[in-house]
Amino acid sequence: MLNRLFEKTWVQNATLLAILSLAVYYFGFIFQFNYEFDWGILINETEEYGHMGKLMLNGLSLTISISLYSAAIAIGLGTLFGLARLSKFKPVYGFATAYVEFFRNTPLLVQLFFWNFALPNAFPEEIRFKLFALNFEFWAATIGLGIFTSAFMAEIIRAGMQSIPKGLLEAAYSSGMSFGQTLRKIILPLAFREIIPPLGSEFLNNMKNSSLAMTLGVAEVCWSMQEVESLTYSGFEATTAATAIYLTLSLIIASFMNLVNMKLKIIPAGKKPLARKIADMVFMPFGWAWELFARPLRRMMRPRQGGKQLTPFQEFMHRSKSTLWKITVNGSKTLFVMALLYLGYQVVKGVASFNFQVIWDNLRALLIWRFPNGGSTEPLWGLGGLSMSIFMAAFSISVSFFIGLLVGMGRTAKNNAIRIPCLVYIELIRGNPLIIVIFWVYFFLPIIIKTQIGVFWSATWAMTVFFGAYIAEIVRGGIENIPPGQVEAAKSTGLSYLQTMRKIILPQALKQMLPAIVGMFIAAFKDTSLAYIIGVTELTTAAYSINNRLMLYPFEIYTTIAVLYFLCCYAMSRYSKHLENKLSPEKVRLEM
Repeated sequence: MLNRLFEKTWVQNATLLAILSLAVYYFGFIFQFNYEFDWGILINETEEYGHMGKLMLNGLSLTISISLYSAAIAIGLGTLFGLARLSKFKPVYGFATAYVEFFRNTPLLVQLFFWNFALPNAFPEEIRFKLFALNFEFWAATIGLGIFTSAFMAEIIRAGMQSIPKGLLEAAYSSGMSFGQTLRKIILPLAFREIIPPLGSEFLNNMKNSSLAMTLGVAEVCWSMQEVESLTYSGFEATTAATAIYLTLSLIIASFMNLVNMKLKIIPAGKKPLARKIADMVFMPFGWAWELFARPLRRMMRPRQGGKQLTPFQEFMHRSKSTLWKITVNGSKTLFVMALLYLGYQVVKGVASFNFQVIWDNLRALLIWRFPNGGSTEPLWGLGGLSMSIFMAAFSISVSFFIGLLVGMGRTAKNNAIRIPCLVYIELIRGNPLIIVIFWVYFFLPIIIKTQIGVFWSATWAMTVFFGAYIAEIVRGGIENIPPGQVEAAKSTGLSYLQTMRKIILPQALKQMLPAIVGMFIAAFKDTSLAYIIGVTELTTAAYSINNRLMLYPFEIYTTIAVLYFLCCYAMSRYSKHLENKLSPEKVRLEM
């Protein structure tokens, strides 16, 4: 009886409206006695602090600048290293693999600290002063973010090119096309059609990761939000404004990437949907600009008409060009190997100059901090460093798995009263950086539950809520990959929805989701570094405290924690790769 009643749309919508009304009433009642709202601080200018709204808008401008510059760096380096990962020349392949693996398997925050705090110490003092005069923090954040994102884009581009059938490459070579022509006219156009969705996700992540620039003192949105809170004590209003800004930017980026995806789809002229027509209108100016630029190039590269037989001089010039090209290629390879050897020599020389006694003296603190002799105010008997990072990641992923499982199942439900709240939770959390979620939990959850939460549990529960939304999308994708005929067959045998999920759908979906869940654990382990923002003594905070105490050894400290992060993340990524190979069909590696 109740099931039939809830199948009606008006009942679902009425239930949804009742849930929303209760939530608004409850939160309004709580905040009425515990918080005094003042939204005017974002609109009106004050004599004491100036215009807080303009401060947030300046932060938005910097966030957009960092996101655009770093995205341009990331797509350029990502394409370059993605192609290098397909090279038959082993030094190029090895260098590209080392680049991708290192930057993917160390946290962005650690990389930013290295670029900003450690790298300047490698230069003479006069150069260092010149760097800081050129807005060094902004460019350290932008270039560091671009390099970090490029490692992920390189893998996406490599996978996209490997998805191209190998026969197309052989057919292109057999028709007389050169490597450059094959790459430009066949491989890249087809590959970019495949990689637009994951590439769009990376652009979104890149924008959200720009929030970490605040740790270097760059006045972007998160920094501006904290400044408004510290000046006016209106933290709820400032955090709400920052949340709205990030959600808006996420929506704009997602919409733009959807238009790009729609533009690249091959659709017959008479069957174009409205979205394709809008995409055509948006990209029409880009098409005109490309035609103006490409038309002269095509004329220059067009072969001359004439007889098939070459004159002796033309044949000599053709052979000379071929010989010159081979010399250039071999010379480039030689120069690359020499540059690689020189880089390796400099790295070995730099590491050899480290004060290893400093690393050894502080290694215990980096691994376990003060455990088991911590003070009464420290969580888990003073546990910290690497052990704290592992504990936080394991706890957050374990609990977020069950949250994601329930929300992912709810996301696939047909009942609006279940599906819409799950959708709102997923989009609201995934549209914001983890820093914003940490701020919400640490500063404002105590107002709602009327209980103060320590920094450790604030960061851990924020990560749990954050990764629950991402795991929910993994669960939804796994469920939707199961053929719908299996659900219909289960219903025909009399199984309920929950029985169908438990006995048929989820066992198959979990097999597909395991590699992605392991990848989420790696992301959670790296993102424990963001607990540094509120003072949790995980590995990054421990290293920052030790570096501030020693002052003279930033290379030693930050290199050590980068190696610790890398070893843990690389081991987990290899296990994820093993699971993927075990659970997926064997793939042939494309070589170019």
